Order: sequence, then structure tokens, then C-alpha cells
Amino acid sequence: MANSNGANNHASHQTSPKPPPMLSPLRSSKFCQPKLRILVTGGAGFIGSHLVDKLMENDNNEVIVADNFFTGSKDNLRKWIGHPNFELVRHDVTEPLLVKVDQIYHLACPASPIFYKYNPVKASITSFTFSVIFYTTIKTNVIGTLNMLGLAKRVGARILLTSTSEVYGDPLEHPQKEEYWGNVNPIGRWNLRLSTFKLFRYSNTSGDICFSLVSCYDEGKRVAETLMFDYHRQHGMKFVLLEFSTPMAHG
Repeated sequence: MANSNGANNHASHQTSPKPPPMLSPLRSSKFCQPKLRILVTGGAGFIGSHLVDKLMENDNNEVIVADNFFTGSKDNLRKWIGHPNFELVRHDVTEPLLVKVDQIYHLACPASPIFYKYNPVKASITSFTFSVIFYTTIKTNVIGTLNMLGLAKRVGARILLTSTSEVYGDPLEHPQKEEYWGNVNPIGRWNLRLSTFKLFRYSNTSGDICFSLVSCYDEGKRVAETLMFDYHRQHGMKFVLLEFSTPMAHG
């Protein structure tokens, strides 16, 4: 009987999430009302820069933007450069970032297939030229999200992840309900003649099935969503998940 109770207690301990990390006691002190420090990764992009504009309207916000400018542009944030509540950091989220923040908006990732064919080579998986594109996109979604979750856990910050409706693959129903699991292809379709590449999951004019470059983006975002829920279950992490539709995400 003792062993059974012990097993049950162990099972309940495994399934119940841990409480979220505690914020600094200064945050709850009535004598100290510091500004809210907010980190926006990918803040130089189309959606990120508009988010920064909105956040900067509140004088009680201090906004830190981390971006490697692969697809984003410093021009999108030029009006805030030099503002006392704004800081711009050239940083790749695949590397750890040590900052003290209260909220994290994790937007960093190339969101358009147009950019998948342009990439400074970080690593090579195969001899194919396009292989580095898949690796970097997945690395940004997986390692980058892990780094941001680790940061949120250390400093007790809440985190928001922007994902995509692409995680449902080629959906068989429109619009997709919350209960819909999707119709996914984790590797993309391969053109057996290797004569052409295409950016989407369609056949070319000759009827050949083409390799899908967007599968790296779909699967990367799917893993990122999984990591968010895993951190919630294991560490009590509070998070918000947004899935943008394709037209919005691609600007």
C-alpha cells in the first residue's frame, strides 16, 4: 500500500506544473514603481517594428530590441534611436542574451519564403546549397526559443511567441478551429528529377512535385510551440501564443 501511495504521489508530482518564477520584490513594493522593461526579438521587422511603435507610446515602458537585421531593417526603428526609453542591440537569438526584463515578445525568425534562399552560411547539413537555409531557420525557431524561455525563467518574465498558421500544414478545413490538428508534411515534397525548386507545396508547370522550402519554417514553429507548453508544464512559465495567418506574416 505504501508503494502504491508513493507511486501516486510521484505521478501527481510529475503532472502538476511548478509555480512560476518569482519577480523581484521591488516590483511589488509601493515605494518603488520602476518602468516596465520589455524585450522584443526581431523588433526591426515589419510586425516587430509596429509593435515597438505601440509599446513606445507608453512612457512607463523601456523597450529593448534584439535583431540581427537578416530580414529586418534599422530604418524601421530610426525614429526611436536615441530615445531614453529605447535600446537597439544587434544580436542573434541563437546565442544567449543576458538582460533584465519583465516581458519578452519573441518574434525573431524570417517569416517569408522569399528570404529562405538568401542566408549567410552558419552550417552545412548536406552538399545542397539550400540545406543551410533549412538549418538556420530551424535553429532560430528552436535554439532561439530555448534561449528566450531560459531568459524568461531566470528573470521571471512573461513571454509571448508569435507563431504561424503554417503549423497546420495544408489544412483540409477553412478556417481552422482550435481543435484542428492539421495536415502536415515535415520534410516537404521532393522533385525526383531535381530539375527545379519551388517555394510552396505545389506542382510546377510540368506536373513535377517540387521540394517545399517552407517546411523548415513550419516545423521550426511547431517545435517552438511545443517548447512553450513544455516550459509551462515543467516550470509554470506564463506565456501567450499568437498564430498569425500567412498573409499577415508575409507582410
